[in-house]
Amino acid sequence: MKSVPVNSRIIQNVYFSQEDGQLHICFKNGEERLFIGVPEHEVTAMCVAKSPGQHYIDRIRNQYKRIAA
Repeated sequence: MKSVPVNSRIIQNVYFSQEDGQLHICFKNGEERLFIGVPEHEVTAMCVAKSPGQHYIDRIRNQYKRIAA
């Protein structure tokens, strides 16, 4: 899993595995979430979005399967 740079008010760190589509998001409030089956283009879009947090809410949070982090 590699670190992906992100500049966000709510997201601290993003880690992504191209091999299996695992996306690990660490939030600034201490929460962590792990998703599977996330395409690389969606992770890239979130990290370069004007508001990565809003992109996460709109395009990732309910669209991909979340597993325990």
